[in-house]
Parts: sequence; structure tokens; C-alpha cells
Amino acid sequence: MKLIIASNNAHKVTEIKAILSPFFNEIMTLKEAGINIDVEEDGTTFEENAVKKAVEILAAAPFADAAISDDSGLMVDALNGAPGVYSARFAGEGHNDEANNKKLLEMLDDVQYENRTARFVSAVALARKDKPILTAHGSVEGIILRESRGENGFGYDPLFYYEPLNKTFAELSADEKNSLSHRKNALSALYELLSKEGE
Repeated sequence: MKLIIASNNAHKVTEIKAILSPFFNEIMTLKEAGINIDVEEDGTTFEENAVKKAVEILAAAPFADAAISDDSGLMVDALNGAPGVYSARFAGEGHNDEANNKKLLEMLDDVQYENRTARFVSAVALARKDKPILTAHGSVEGIILRESRGENGFGYDPLFYYEPLNKTFAELSADEKNSLSHRKNALSALYELLSKEGE
């Protein structure tokens, strides 16, 4: 069984291989599969974007049995779930992590600590030949701080405070983050779905 990951991100690839290798004997990145298409993520939910990407990648890879994609982002309660699916372009197209974080802090300026609750959310979609699409979700809860902490990670990680470890996501090691991340939780849920199918 050949699986294509709709990404070339090394961290994602490692995580997906570690969890899903029992179900696929060959797992490859887009680059390894010789696929170079950019799927427009224009869905209104993480799941819509993940499904669209997985379906289009599988259609472009007739030699593969399945394609997996994920879409993830930050949802802040005080902002009614924003930035949500717009997490990567919160400050506008072409802006970077710094601009996105700055906008987030400005919008939460007068919000008290106990009301700065947020979660990272991930949806994964597995498109398969001659089988239904499987989707799974994962999340991790945190608080948005007033200033950045930590040098690791990317995106909103320096502002996302994870209380059980008393660290922001940018202060976690790669192993720590991978063990509790929203994507890891979504992939674990997908693993359970695949296991049940095989029973």
C-alpha cells in the first residue's frame, strides 16, 4: 500500500510515518512522488480543506493507494474561534508569523488572562482508492500570552502557553511538542479508525 503525504514538511512526514506505517508499506512526500501542485485551501473548515487537498493529490497520483492531508490552525475563544482557517494569513496575504502574532496580540489587548483561552486544532483526511474518505480531528488547549516566549516552533507557538508543562509551544522540544500536538492527536484518532476497519 502506497501513501502520499500532501506535504514536504519534514516534521509532518516523520510524525505521519511513525503513526501510520503499520497500514502502509510505502509512505512518500509530494517531492518523492514527483507531484508539484498547489491546492487552493478555500474551505470554510479545517476538514473541508484537508479533504480537498487529499482528494486532489490522490487524483494526481494514479500509482498511489491513498493520500493524506491535514489542515490546522489556532482558534481563540475571545475572538469567536478566529483566526481559524485563516491562521496562516490572519494579517493578510503575504504576511508572516510576526505580523500574524502582532495582530492577535492587538485584538486581545484588553482581554484578561482567564479569558484568553485557545486551542490548536487539526483535521486530517485520508483519501483512498475505492474506499470512503476518512477524517479525524485533534486539538490541544492553551492560553494566549501577552508576549512571545521561546525560540522553537513556528506560527503562534511563542504565544501559546501550555499550562501542564508551564511552557509555550515554542519552549517545548520537538519531541515534547510531537507527543502532545493537535496533529498527533488527530493522527492517533485516524489510527484508531483504520484499526477498527481492519478488525
